Amino acid sequence: MSIFLAASAVHLPDLISDLGLILITAAIAVLLFKMLKQPLVLGYLVAGFLAGSEFDFFPTVQDVNSVKVWAEIGVIFLLFSLGLEFSFKKLMKVGGTASITALTQIITMVSIGFFVGQMLGWNKMNSIFLGVILSISSTTIILKTFDELGVKSQKFAGNVIGSLIVQDIIAILMMVLLSTIAVSQQFSGMELVFSVLKLVFFLTIWFVVGIFFIPTLLQKAKHLLTDEMMLIISLALCLLMVIFAANVGFSPALGAFIMGSIIAETTQAEHIEHLVKPVKDLFGAVFFVSVGMLINPDTLVEYALPVAILTLVVIFGQSISSTIGSLLSGQPLKQSIQAGMSLSQIGEFSFIIATLGSTLKVTSDFLYPIVVAVSAITTFTTPFMVKYAVPFSDFLEKKLPKRWVKRIKLYSSNTEEIKSESNWRIVLRSYLTQVIIHSIIIIAIILLSSNYLLPLVKDSKSGNIIAALITIIILSPFLWALSLRRVAVKQVQILIEEKKHQGPIIMLVFFRIALTLFYIGFVLNTFFSAGIAFIAFLVAVSAYIVFPKKLHAIYQKIETHFMSNLNNREIKKENKRQSTLSPWDGHMTEFEIARESNLAGKTLQELAIREQFGINIASIKRGDIMINIPTRTERIFPGDEISIIGTDDQVKDFKVFLDKNEIDIPEIVDETNIILQKIELKNRVCIGKTIRESGIRENTHGIIVGVERNGKRILNPESHLTLQESDVLWIAGEKKKIAEFLMK
Repeated sequence: MSIFLAASAVHLPDLISDLGLILITAAIAVLLFKMLKQPLVLGYLVAGFLAGSEFDFFPTVQDVNSVKVWAEIGVIFLLFSLGLEFSFKKLMKVGGTASITALTQIITMVSIGFFVGQMLGWNKMNSIFLGVILSISSTTIILKTFDELGVKSQKFAGNVIGSLIVQDIIAILMMVLLSTIAVSQQFSGMELVFSVLKLVFFLTIWFVVGIFFIPTLLQKAKHLLTDEMMLIISLALCLLMVIFAANVGFSPALGAFIMGSIIAETTQAEHIEHLVKPVKDLFGAVFFVSVGMLINPDTLVEYALPVAILTLVVIFGQSISSTIGSLLSGQPLKQSIQAGMSLSQIGEFSFIIATLGSTLKVTSDFLYPIVVAVSAITTFTTPFMVKYAVPFSDFLEKKLPKRWVKRIKLYSSNTEEIKSESNWRIVLRSYLTQVIIHSIIIIAIILLSSNYLLPLVKDSKSGNIIAALITIIILSPFLWALSLRRVAVKQVQILIEEKKHQGPIIMLVFFRIALTLFYIGFVLNTFFSAGIAFIAFLVAVSAYIVFPKKLHAIYQKIETHFMSNLNNREIKKENKRQSTLSPWDGHMTEFEIARESNLAGKTLQELAIREQFGINIASIKRGDIMINIPTRTERIFPGDEISIIGTDDQVKDFKVFLDKNEIDIPEIVDETNIILQKIELKNRVCIGKTIRESGIRENTHGIIVGVERNGKRILNPESHLTLQESDVLWIAGEKKKIAEFLMK
């Protein structure tokens, strides 16, 4: 009995009891919200409100400070997980469409948010934070909504996801800038410029060093690593980068995001993402619950009008600004409206930015609960906005003046020509990239050497000589690349052939050489007096002149290793990117034929896919064999990956058809080995002939997937359509064959 009493008297730490309360409340709330088919984030917010101190009819969390620490860990793992889903390559691939959409939305919403805050009588710092908070859409909520509604394979979804990638990067940048503004309490242009340069410097170093070493480490140790070890190593790398980021004055969340994006470039990315997901879900739940704990009903009642105003600002402001941005980037009206209405909410980044303001004590207490309330309402409205985007776009297209609709279509169809780049732009961009990246690497090595290597050897008689020699040897391949490595060779050759461009090209070369000599002199001057540094400078320059081939070989080896790590993931996995082939509603998507299928063994003519759904089959991938533009007699076999071209509705209908005829539901794979080429019919022999009579299919080994005629578009035209002088054809086929046809 005494033992029982002693055991019952053991005090359970508040942290454990609080965590138990949080998870039990969250579990019940998310189950209810799942049954009601509502976003789970809302369930977490409600659970936080119930477990918080503002709700008296439920057990309350005791140690709020410990929960805040857990919530901060949640933010770190949320950003780490977002980084795993993001990659720098994705940012390069989303192109101008997503960038223009995201920038238009963010600039517009930051401006609107600031002015609305001023109109509500808030101080300048509250208004600045409000503008940034309202400008970032929620990646988590949008992706979950797309999954639930089954629209992830539609063309507009790819544009939305690309825009979210750009928004995440800009959000990280704005967090750094907000921290600078909050600490200095003033809007110094030079301080902001310095913060941006500092951010670019460390991002470049972290990315280059991370890609060079981490994929190699994971690949070499792959056979030794169990799932448990892989999880521990991944989280260790994440927290290591968090510590680095904090030590150089950045947000810990930035470090987590950067490490996630570095690991995203490795072949282990999907596996690590799968292992980290439970950890992210656990701490993410604690974070969202902690957000809900800050909901104060009295504050919400007091600020009900601002909540209502800001909710309308988010829904309409983000929808309209994103739609305009998408239209400016050259997207059709329907897809622009779909993208705009999908981005009309705020979520996790808004919470993180609001937390930043609260932690730095530069925003008022009422801002956080208002942001939570606006996020909760817009989270609830997001599925309806996505669902009713198409009917609204149809309604708007009917109501808008016809000349406006026609101009939007013409602008959209001509976007490809607007995006063309001149040789000068390519050369300048290549030279600028070369100079910036190698300068950052060189400066980083110099700083490391002067701060860590030099203090170790400065007491030795020949310490400076040893330190300088080691530094110069390490720098040598990068100095060679900065000064002499050839970039944009083809474009430079074209420009040199024109006499008027020879001078600027020579000046660019001399600038790189002069910058290299400056870095050499700066290094030597750091270690020696002026006289000795000058002699050492002459020796170093002579060495570079004598051993150019050796330096080239060393740099080539470094660059090859870096590029191998960077591209290894894409080489070893299929590209699952949706193929956006034109500014039309039509796009290319691939479906995999399951092993047990009613369609297997039938010819394309027997299946009559073109006649049933109005789509074209562009290619069939069968193992290592690619059949581009298959004929009617080609048969479908189990495991084939068929690439089709059609609209979102046609793709959706075709998927339903496959589902009915296949036991295994086909997994959508987005890959293409063919191109889409725009051809204007001017003075060509095929004018006046039907598509079948024109011989275009035979000459290009391709298919006509679209015809533009007098501002109208015909997707997947019938073979009996007669071609006219003013027609613009879109042909899908092999690049070489189409190029040969254009030369005729």
